Amino acid sequence: QVQLVESGGGLVQVGGSLRLSCTASGRTFSFPAMGWFRQAPGKEREFVGTIVWSGGRSGDSIDYGDSVKGRFIISRDNTKNTMYLQMNSLKPEDTAVYYCATGYPARLRFASDYQYWGQGTQVRVSS
Repeated sequence: QVQLVESGGGLVQVGGSLRLSCTASGRTFSFPAMGWFRQAPGKEREFVGTIVWSGGRSGDSIDYGDSVKGRFIISRDNTKNTMYLQMNSLKPEDTAVYYCATGYPARLRFASDYQYWGQGTQVRVSS
């Protein structure tokens, strides 16, 4: 089992920045892939990005959703079992509950393929 806990959400003005954290505990070494998703009220859960650990053989593989590409940055610190989401140039449409997830996703961009989820952290961007 894996437990995921997100933190770092809050209220920020348009153009501002926030950094979210997702700390994992449990069988973390079994799951090299971790992802960020978000869900706004009345909308489906949206892919934000993923990071897949290479095991040290090469750089991690990182992918972003089109709506955040160029503004958000994903990273991870395996020594702390923590993944980060640096969010820059925030827009009102970034307002959502942000979730981290892990597991053995066959399709990295599909929320339904992830087995373990955190409780989410709320991000609000005010205009």
